[in-house]
Amino acid sequence: MTMPYLVSFHLGWLIGSLLLGFAMGWISVVQRGNGTSKVTARWLAALAAALVAASFAHVVPGRFGYWLDLGLIMFACYLVGCTIGAWLRDRVVARSMPAV
Repeated sequence: MTMPYLVSFHLGWLIGSLLLGFAMGWISVVQRGNGTSKVTARWLAALAAALVAASFAHVVPGRFGYWLDLGLIMFACYLVGCTIGAWLRDRVVARSMPAV
């Protein structure tokens, strides 16, 4: 299955995940805490890289491979929406803050 077909067939869902990510990025408050540990962040990055590699290599066949591709695309749209929403919120809040 080709990527343009996947995108065109699920365009509504992809736009929905982008908008949901935008909303979450807009309403979220940045936490200045510890966050995740470096070990956990490395494991999550390795997991994400393995999933993307499995998707590109077509290791997972059939329906589950289709779901993997769709899930990765939707997650990427969500992350792009979160980034844009948080960036715009930061710009709006920074502009409305009084000058020091």
